[in-house]
Amino acid sequence: MKVLKKATLKVRDRFRTKAERDILASIRHPFIVHMHYAFQTAGKLYIIMDFLRGGDLFTRLSNEVMFTEQDVQFYLAELCLALEHVHSLGVIYRDLKPENILLHDSGHIALTDFGLCKEYTETAEGKTYSFCGTVEYMAPEVVNRKGHDQSADWWSFGVLMYEMLTGELPFTSDNRKTTMQMILKARLSMPQFLSPQAQSLLRKLFKRVPTARLDSPAPPPTAGHIDMFQHFSYVSPSVLTDESRKAVAKPLRADLHPKVKRTPIILEYEIKEDILGAGTFSVCKRGVHKATGKEFAIKIIDKLKRNPEDEIDILFRYGGHPNILTLYEVFDEGNSCYLVTELLRGGELLDRILEHGRLSEQEAQPIIRLLIEVIDYLHSQNVVHRDLKPSNILYADPSHTPESIRIADFGFAKQLTAENGMLMTPCYTANFVAPEVLKKQGYDKACDMWSVGVLLYITLAGFPPFASAPTDTSEDILKRITVGAAPFGHPVWHAVSDSAKELIQGMLHTDPERRITAHQALLHPWLRERPSTAPAGQMDEKLSPTHVAQMKATVEAMFTAKDTPSPVSLAPISESTLAKRRKHLPALPKLDEME
Repeated sequence: MKVLKKATLKVRDRFRTKAERDILASIRHPFIVHMHYAFQTAGKLYIIMDFLRGGDLFTRLSNEVMFTEQDVQFYLAELCLALEHVHSLGVIYRDLKPENILLHDSGHIALTDFGLCKEYTETAEGKTYSFCGTVEYMAPEVVNRKGHDQSADWWSFGVLMYEMLTGELPFTSDNRKTTMQMILKARLSMPQFLSPQAQSLLRKLFKRVPTARLDSPAPPPTAGHIDMFQHFSYVSPSVLTDESRKAVAKPLRADLHPKVKRTPIILEYEIKEDILGAGTFSVCKRGVHKATGKEFAIKIIDKLKRNPEDEIDILFRYGGHPNILTLYEVFDEGNSCYLVTELLRGGELLDRILEHGRLSEQEAQPIIRLLIEVIDYLHSQNVVHRDLKPSNILYADPSHTPESIRIADFGFAKQLTAENGMLMTPCYTANFVAPEVLKKQGYDKACDMWSVGVLLYITLAGFPPFASAPTDTSEDILKRITVGAAPFGHPVWHAVSDSAKELIQGMLHTDPERRITAHQALLHPWLRERPSTAPAGQMDEKLSPTHVAQMKATVEAMFTAKDTPSPVSLAPISESTLAKRRKHLPALPKLDEME
């Protein structure tokens, strides 16, 4: 655990600590130290990383003076892969030395201490001009401050290689200024006991002109990158950690959208720790654009769990609608995908409903009408949302006007492509899905209208139709959905108009072919005519905080019902469909009858 006292940190050290934390958070590599967690108290900063029992390379080198070429090949091969990964993220390491290379008890390395790292871009020649690092390991372009890029790390790589092979530094003096002059002008003394291959590699690394130096094999590769690996063609599988053996997600389609970027998001955005929302496949955090200071919501999707291409495509195509979440740009990084969207500051529709206990028909009608208009627009484009629920309907600002409503989270959305317009993928949120989805039958645009019917029910009643308490079992909830009859027996429904209840029944019809469509719903009298004034007593009191918490738990029970698998009912094999079908097949002739 790395502990830093805030009071003793200089301003530049604070920036470096923050940069180190951001870079470590974005890196997952078998030969780079893994940061598990970072947090702060009033007076201190804490970074929790892997504990490596093997010490560091400097200590081992001090004890053994120099290594065999075979050992050096082993260390350099792993270090080369670590640097390649760092450079692929748009980062210059800038402090390569034995003290910053830790050793596992198994002997494998882990690069650490990213405090001097620098993010670089392709603009302005992709260079940085800071003078930092340990002098003996600095590249000439760092010493003369003419600007350096990732090539400077490969000079340091050569210094480290030379030191491990000979036990001495290539350019060193008691005087710091003299050391710097040697780096700029002195002739390299090449020990003749080194193999020709080692000498060749050192000469290619110790090129004072960065463009002539053997560079990183990260794309785009240099012409001489094969020379660097001619002696490191094999890495034992035992080198790779369990994490590195995990599947690697495919990059997003190249033709998906021009605003899909392959560069690290940390180059343009600072991702804050506060979580705005979390789902099964993603987490949403607040982000700040570094250049403008504007705040956005950043949805981080695990591509190993879900392919986000449909969601990205739909949001870019239809996000221009005023009531659909706006997607600005996407960053595709390894196993993660970052969606930069507008930041919705008004909270969820569910919180708004429960804050008032329930909404009157006058308040509910413009909300539901707007939602159905958006759904009608999506359906006209052959897009289905498939996961409409209160937590996916938010307000853009605290005004809570119907115009500020946004439909978000298109993670389950689909663009219909089949000739019959049917979708066959059974993904859903329990109690906000149509019965035919639960029965794993094909479903189409009617499933969205089912969800809106449930939303209207909750809006007017203040509680869901198919769950009465947080303790309701998933099996009971799913059974009530399948039955499909909307319960109107509660006293709260006595004050609700018959027109509203008729619309709810039409949207909750168990037969998708008979369920009201979005276009038909917009023609319904309850949505076309302004509801009459609410009878006295309909909104006579708000829910207490205890009741609000209980109601939220009940709604949450509905959402999580799908996560609990229904018990499998076993029956004799003779009762199976296949067995029954076989009973009706004509009997095959016996062998003696065939002769």
